[in-house]
Amino acid sequence: MHTTIFKSATQPSLTGDWDHDVWAHSETISIGHFRPESSEHHPKSEARMLYDNTGIHLIFRIEDAYVRSIQTELNSPVCTDSCVEFFIQPRSDRGYLNFEINCGGTLLASYIEDWTRTETGFGKCSLLSKEDADTAAIFHSMPKTVNPEISAPTVWINQIFIPFDLLAQYVGELSPLATATWRGNLYKCGDDTSHPHWAAWSPVRDLDFHDPESFGTFEFAR
Repeated sequence: MHTTIFKSATQPSLTGDWDHDVWAHSETISIGHFRPESSEHHPKSEARMLYDNTGIHLIFRIEDAYVRSIQTELNSPVCTDSCVEFFIQPRSDRGYLNFEINCGGTLLASYIEDWTRTETGFGKCSLLSKEDADTAAIFHSMPKTVNPEISAPTVWINQIFIPFDLLAQYVGELSPLATATWRGNLYKCGDDTSHPHWAAWSPVRDLDFHDPESFGTFEFAR
């Protein structure tokens, strides 16, 4: 899978406005490859991406149901809630960062250098500190806590800004962005909702989002 991230002359405001003119030149990415382990609930999940000189701007729009958000602490297991995720590997000789955000805006973020599964998680994984995580700005349209679950059809939006300085802090110097190609993936999940599901932009081989072999490519346009 491949998509292009276009440069924006105007920084998108962190308001979750999916239809704003600033996003008009971005590609709409479908997160539509559902794992067979999913329930019959397959929410329409889309994302748009832009970049400027300071970082990556990413917005998700989800046509969902069975929506919940009970994880409220940084680096808590937000994948158990109604959740979207962005994995990015800026350099092929380094690890990748994962940014997982439930519909209430709670973030789990880490830098993973060895994604081998262990009893405690991964072979080598560093959770982002609060100081680092706070440099990633987040908008969420849903309340921080959604409990009980909302079973009715619900549209929700998450937006995140990820500074290039944050990425470089973990993977080292970034190559010039114009025409650069990075690897990564986009996901939608809801592990512990009443209708669990697992969807990816670039399909994964197993029920495991931490699979760099399944990453797609992001090309930065001039």
